[in-house]
Amino acid sequence: MDTAAVDLPPFYCPIASAIHPEAGEAERRAVAWIDRLGFCRTPAERAWALGTCGADFYARFAPEADLERLWVAVCWVYWGFAFDDARCDEGMLSRDPAAFAAMAGNVQRALEIPGPCAFGDPHAAAVHDLGERFRACATPVQVRRFQQAHRAWLSGVQRQIGNRARGHMPTLDDYLTMRLHAAGGEPTFALLEIANGAEVPAREMDSPAVCALTEMAILVAALDNDRYSLVKEVTRHQTEQNIFSVLMRHDGSPPARAVADAVALRDRVLHRFLVLRERILPRASAELRRCLTDLGHGIRGNIEWGLRVPRYLSLRSAAAGPGAISPPAHITLADRPSDPSGAPLPLPSVAWWWDDLGF
Repeated sequence: MDTAAVDLPPFYCPIASAIHPEAGEAERRAVAWIDRLGFCRTPAERAWALGTCGADFYARFAPEADLERLWVAVCWVYWGFAFDDARCDEGMLSRDPAAFAAMAGNVQRALEIPGPCAFGDPHAAAVHDLGERFRACATPVQVRRFQQAHRAWLSGVQRQIGNRARGHMPTLDDYLTMRLHAAGGEPTFALLEIANGAEVPAREMDSPAVCALTEMAILVAALDNDRYSLVKEVTRHQTEQNIFSVLMRHDGSPPARAVADAVALRDRVLHRFLVLRERILPRASAELRRCLTDLGHGIRGNIEWGLRVPRYLSLRSAAAGPGAISPPAHITLADRPSDPSGAPLPLPSVAWWWDDLGF
């Protein structure tokens, strides 16, 4: 795709901006943890990890969290970005699904094992340390929910790597299914319960309506990531799977039409998220209201972070640090969705979000 020939429209997001007042302190503690655990092997890896601005990112998701929980959640965000860069998007494992599966299984197990344990893999050792910290500050239910979300993320990445290894371009429905997991949204949003210290009752969290709201928030953020990471991915030849390349391959769409269709799809999902959330909030417990509010904060915060962060704005190679960037002074948002339709998307994996969902 020639990104210079396509205008990427502003983001539709009628959700207020918010950020935790102690984001700077969370960052200071998290950077100290990164340096103590040593999973960034080179100065360039460390620079890219810090260039993800993980504290700014998650402080926008959980603007009212307790600092003692927030900074631990921020540590996982930094770890997750570093792991994604080293093991998922680039490196020897990024085109070897069998080797990735073996490594990811060991990393997942390191997260789950309680108590002292030694690991040769520095990423496994770091995530084990985080697992111990989560168990110290969260309930068993919150920890288990996060572990399950983490496993779903790694399974989604394995599917993505499998597609890459065989040169397969998924259909739109398959792509959305994969992206719901591979984007890392599940563990990122599962951290909200831990950061906020608020366990949502199972009868609410596992209801079809809340499951749909969570998935919609994940997909909107994932498609936003596709949009603002496009230029960097083109530059680094990582564009075999994104919403735009999927639409161009299977629909035969030119770049401008693919962008318009992708944005319309994303806006339609966000519109449904806002409508359904308004229906659920009046009947939600305090814990669920906190969660649903922060799903919205995550959508808005992800946009603001993504348009300012070196991870996506710097085009330098992985072997060098991200270097200086020039983020926009102001972020322009669209006043209305490009597609406000209340009709379900004609895609089996997500059409159920428009059903009369139980709560």
